[in-house]
Amino acid sequence: MAKDYYETLEVPKTASADEIKKAYRKLAIKYHPDKNPGNKEAEERFKDISQAYEVLSDPEKRRQYDQFGHDAYTQRGGAGGGNYSYQQAQDIFSQFFGGGGGGGFSFEDLFGGGRSRRANPNAAVPGDDLRYDLEIDFEEAMYGTEKTINIPRMAECPDCHGSGCEAGTGRKTCPRCGGSGSQVMSQGFFSVRQPCPACQGTGQIIEKPCRKCRGQGRVREEKPLPVRIPPGVDNGNQLRISGKGGAGLRGGRPGDLYIFIHVRSSSVFEREGDDLLCEVPIPFAVAVAGGVVEVPTISGRTKLKVPAGTQSGSVLRLKGKGAPSLRGGARGNLHLRILVESPVNLNSEQLKLLEAFNASLTAKNNPRQNNYRANAGKFLRGDD
Repeated sequence: MAKDYYETLEVPKTASADEIKKAYRKLAIKYHPDKNPGNKEAEERFKDISQAYEVLSDPEKRRQYDQFGHDAYTQRGGAGGGNYSYQQAQDIFSQFFGGGGGGGFSFEDLFGGGRSRRANPNAAVPGDDLRYDLEIDFEEAMYGTEKTINIPRMAECPDCHGSGCEAGTGRKTCPRCGGSGSQVMSQGFFSVRQPCPACQGTGQIIEKPCRKCRGQGRVREEKPLPVRIPPGVDNGNQLRISGKGGAGLRGGRPGDLYIFIHVRSSSVFEREGDDLLCEVPIPFAVAVAGGVVEVPTISGRTKLKVPAGTQSGSVLRLKGKGAPSLRGGARGNLHLRILVESPVNLNSEQLKLLEAFNASLTAKNNPRQNNYRANAGKFLRGDD
């Protein structure tokens, strides 16, 4: 049977909210796993303490707990029931001591002890990756192109080469924090470790800051950058240019530049992967008798043989006439959707010829009409 939450916090059931807070503060620090490395019993005790505090510190949860009792409350699915994880307990701990940060503080950050190791404040910091959105024409995406772009970025200072120091000078240990990069500030019952305000957490201060970058080691620059766009790029493709992002700090490597491609639509072609689609209107007579028509491709015009009896909506394929592949494989295909154009603005002589032609047709000349009548015949009968 689980221990009663009041017993866990070692307070009476009449304890005030302030008494519950004081009890949790004392026990949480005492049994925190970072203060008791390798002690599984202390970790379980820490979780029990946090679980009890989560319930008893909330007026509504405490009211339900007092009303139904420990076992009844947990069985009813109360907020404190079920398996309580270490992460849940750590979140309660961080919220309590960090003012609601929700896991933003470790025991090391708050009290300066335990098993956690602080990061080296003078370690190299890599530069930021940058993003640039580039819009190009459809033809440029097909053939490839070269663009010159201007990217504002933080670059290594040319005068101090990133050190932040004037020539002939250097850095020295921060006298305020002794090189640790942090200070422990006492706040009531506990202490909080904060970055040193004198050195901004680096543990070192610059003797004489570089006049160009003012000790930052980086300066803002905007230089033209030539970019080669390979044939076959499509919407959403990304090009990565290594080392053209922001400059790092303290010898850190520069970031990368990511170019996001946006391709303007074409008035002739649609693209689906490496395949292209194009609509081709053809004369009525060519569709009936067959023939050869000129069609566009991204490499120039070519001739397309249209079989006799081609219907509007039919799709003919030209293999290898699509978009080039970025992966270096075979080109895609070009799919040509045929649109049979009915002649318009006929004069009287043309209409007579068309009527005579239509009268000469037999059932075998219009198989689709015959099939339509056979299937839809029962719906075509009856009075209007």
